[in-house]
Amino acid sequence: MNYTTVSSKKMLVTTLISDLKQLTKVGLSISVVFSSIAGYLLGAETVDYSTLFLLAVGGYFMVGASNAFNQVIEKEADAVMKRTQNRPLPTGRMSSTMALIIAVLLTVAGLSILYSINQKTALFGAISIFLYTSVYTPLKPVTPLAVFVGAIPGAIPFMLGWVAATNNFGIEPGFLFMIQFFWQFPHFWSIGWLQDEEYKKVGFKMLPMLEKNKAAVKQIIFYTVIMILVSVAPVLRLTGDFYILPATAVVIAILGFVMMFHAIELYKSEANKDARKLMLSSVLYITLVQVIYVVDKFLH
Repeated sequence: MNYTTVSSKKMLVTTLISDLKQLTKVGLSISVVFSSIAGYLLGAETVDYSTLFLLAVGGYFMVGASNAFNQVIEKEADAVMKRTQNRPLPTGRMSSTMALIIAVLLTVAGLSILYSINQKTALFGAISIFLYTSVYTPLKPVTPLAVFVGAIPGAIPFMLGWVAATNNFGIEPGFLFMIQFFWQFPHFWSIGWLQDEEYKKVGFKMLPMLEKNKAAVKQIIFYTVIMILVSVAPVLRLTGDFYILPATAVVIAILGFVMMFHAIELYKSEANKDARKLMLSSVLYITLVQVIYVVDKFLH
């Protein structure tokens, strides 16, 4: 047996798997699947594990396809920025054609799987891929409003889970959408703050005022306030079958105030360290809030 050949084959397979993970942005895709599952558990009267599995796989393929299309479009920009230089396309480990084939296959497979759950789930999945790929990505070098467009596909997964569970789009999934929609502004603008120099190299306009200044942080604070209000609003029981207990609303408000604290600190300092704290607290916020909503559902 030629051990060199065996070793090189193993290395090739390992590299391919690593490249597929980078192409589909595995961490981001898993967080999206997490949101979809949380939305499903909130909407489902009884949990159908086969549907849950299909939602997870279809959701991963949907986001993976969006990320793959995005990297084909932004290949030249990715080659310039340090954070993205080692991705499969800029390094030449994968051709744009291969990435495009993978993106198309993931789109077809993902939407087919979501369609097998129900038509509405597939429709929202298709809208998500289209907006992310065809509107958000091309707008990034054009206008800061790209973040508003990108927040739409970014907010769909939480809502998608409810639609998958109920085959219905009403006020409940609408509210789930709004919670994740408004959350994305402090989240993405804190990333935009940290990556500002890199984004400017390639002409991406990601900050609301195009500069790292107090005016930009005012926007972050404004959307953080709206996010907190929308997140606790279900306590008023005006949101159909989706409502939370008063104690739950207090816990969620406290988590929101943690984000607000870091946003105010950023306003005072305009320092990257505070933008990083805000970004990390935003990730913690959306993860814990989704878990808390699900726990709350089983308490009443």
